[in-house]
Amino acid sequence: MTRWTTLESELTTLSELLELSVNDEEAQRQIEAEITPTRQAVDQLELSLLLGERYDNSNAFISIQPGAGGVDSQDWAEMLLRLYSRWAQNRGFRAEIVDLVPGDEAGIKAATLELRGPYAYGYAKAEAGIHRLVRLSPFDSAHRRHTSFARVEVLPEVDNAPEIQISPDDLRIDVYRAGGHGGQGVNTTDSAVRVVYRGGTPDEIVVTCQNERSQLQNKETAMNVLRARLLERLLERHAIERSKLKGVHQDAAWGNQIRSYVLDDRRVKDHRTNVETSNTQAVLDGDIDLFIEAFLRWRLGNEE
Repeated sequence: MTRWTTLESELTTLSELLELSVNDEEAQRQIEAEITPTRQAVDQLELSLLLGERYDNSNAFISIQPGAGGVDSQDWAEMLLRLYSRWAQNRGFRAEIVDLVPGDEAGIKAATLELRGPYAYGYAKAEAGIHRLVRLSPFDSAHRRHTSFARVEVLPEVDNAPEIQISPDDLRIDVYRAGGHGGQGVNTTDSAVRVVYRGGTPDEIVVTCQNERSQLQNKETAMNVLRARLLERLLERHAIERSKLKGVHQDAAWGNQIRSYVLDDRRVKDHRTNVETSNTQAVLDGDIDLFIEAFLRWRLGNEE
């Protein structure tokens, strides 16, 4: 008996019991209490069906870059890094920062977070896009309202993707002494790795990794990120071609945010699904599953 059949049987039984207990309030309360876990099981099973694309079960890389907004945006980028680290921990994923460039005054200039766990990419891909923060700036002496942006990229980790071919002639690999984050001993050896790729792309791709003490491990991680970026470009080209065939115009302008976090109004809203919450602190602490699950259902409906 499949899980779907089991749940269907449970729901049928509960429905029949409700009909039989129409005049028994105590029995109805007990049945309603049993309905909740069954409904949750149906929701989770439905969600698993939405994660059926080719790379959904892969590990993932989340890259965060500040946009317009100066030091406020760099601080916002660091807040997002904390958000995704907390979210990953809540879901039971293993999360490691593989590269981080601190800001000059506060926040970060760039960061890449590696997520390892079942369907890490399938869930995390909902977060790709521009994230907009509106708040009373702690960096403004007049404490005025500022708007900041940050771009989030989500890439699947791919060990062997036949469509991705990397020639050694297209690579330049530099090693250097890691600085900043990385733990004890990070500055004692030239273990950080920078990979520059110039093969068949309009712009060169630069990937750095300084998380591990081993130069070999850092190179392997950097190459994994490079493969993921190349795959992302390939999938993006395919998506654009499909959109052209459907007559859909995709505007990739920097200000087209997928989600707004308005802290002084206590409001976080996803502009794709219109899902909204007033619990801004919970969201900043990594409680974003409501947005992710709504996105997966919205995306399925928009692809039909």
